Amino acid sequence: MKKINLLVPVLAMMVLSGCSVIGGIFKAGVAVGIIVVVIVIAIIIWLISLFMKK
Repeated sequence: MKKINLLVPVLAMMVLSGCSVIGGIFKAGVAVGIIVVVIVIAIIIWLISLFMKK
């Protein structure tokens, strides 16, 4: 019975820490995605301005 009582909190800690890790990865992914989109839009605007000058 002691093993079961010890097993439940250990499993809960592992599951909850796994969720926070996954949440951190998704937050970083969103930030990186936004930065990439901004950079791509800036490059497109820069290319358009190059062709408009000629």
